[in-house]
Amino acid sequence: MAPPASDPTVYQAHHDAFAAEGLPTSPAGWVERAQKVAGILAPDAATRNIEQKVPHAEVSLLKSSGLTKILGDPKYGGGGQTWEVALRAIRELAVGDGSIGMLLGYHLQWSSLTRVIGTEEQKERWEKTILETNSFVGAAVNPRDNDSRITPNGDGLVFNGFKNFTTGGALSDLIVLEGVHMETGDHIFTIVPTKQPGFQFAYNWKNMGMRLTESGSCKIEEIPFEWKDALGFDVEARKPIKELLESPYETLLGPIFQLVFANFYNGIARGALQTAKGYTTTTTRPWPFTHNPQKSALDEHYILAKYGRYFASIRAADALCDVAGKEISDLFHGYAGNKLDLTARQRGEVAESVTACKITSSHMALEVTGGVFEVTGARSTSEKYSFDRFWKDIRVHTLHDPLAYKENELGRYYLTNEIPTPSWYT
Repeated sequence: MAPPASDPTVYQAHHDAFAAEGLPTSPAGWVERAQKVAGILAPDAATRNIEQKVPHAEVSLLKSSGLTKILGDPKYGGGGQTWEVALRAIRELAVGDGSIGMLLGYHLQWSSLTRVIGTEEQKERWEKTILETNSFVGAAVNPRDNDSRITPNGDGLVFNGFKNFTTGGALSDLIVLEGVHMETGDHIFTIVPTKQPGFQFAYNWKNMGMRLTESGSCKIEEIPFEWKDALGFDVEARKPIKELLESPYETLLGPIFQLVFANFYNGIARGALQTAKGYTTTTTRPWPFTHNPQKSALDEHYILAKYGRYFASIRAADALCDVAGKEISDLFHGYAGNKLDLTARQRGEVAESVTACKITSSHMALEVTGGVFEVTGARSTSEKYSFDRFWKDIRVHTLHDPLAYKENELGRYYLTNEIPTPSWYT
């Protein structure tokens, strides 16, 4: 049985307002829309974090605001923006609620899957479906788990398996699956409706951070799909189309995912600093036992210095992510019509730009979210403020893939000019 969930009607006034406004029409408008949603979420983020209700209401807000459609083709009702803009939106949203920023990032990633490995027919059909039904897309894909098993079922196929982590899956309308065909050894991705008995979500995401992402486990039993939905496969030959599935373009989602992570890390860090600022300017007291006591915390040298350091660090990480965002966006959209022209070297160079972001944003966010207590004071550690949620979010997600290996990878690139071998994490 699913645990208690938030009620979408709590945001009804905002749903109605967004419906009246329609979708933004410019990059700046989309960033502003993300900031507006962050502003809606921020005031009660601490309460939601403590209660940990299944965030159906918050996903409904992503849908009504149009943020789930930001990358979509305008002919099907999408926003028509690039990844450069979408990454900024993810970052801004995470300022208000890190979990919801993460959910948007994962949705945009998985809803873009058919653009990367799908045939033209699959891309058009699934993009139309996702946008016209305003679907939220999750996934039951985890490369560190055993592969899901795919077996023939009449003229079609079925999935069986178990995944420990399924971020957004229990919240989704459509879900991405990946597994191995037990007879041919081929890896196959597909998209299927989530609302079917074969998906058994455990709702066991009880981790200390990213508490509203519904990243718990799922048992997958006899989930059917048709060959026409085997992404990047020749339906008649029932074989992978090598031009689609064995090119550098097909591996672009790896670095995009890493850059999604870096951007919501930046947003969470900024959210922590903004929240701390509100406390410092109203509640923090100056330290009286010193040779030079101040009348206000806003005159304390160490407080001013810490805020200056943290603010500079966030600005630097944002700037680095903006550069990489343009680079990855140029590859993703610039080569969409001629995927085979993208070289491994081009892909690798941009992947290392993204790696630099991931390293910088991870260290910055851990420092800022842990350090804000030094500028707020002992009373700010009260559970009622839930200021620790920012650090917990960052600490949990920066363990997604070991940072030491990213640093090693970037060091190897710098010293030897060796680009990384594409993988789930590079």
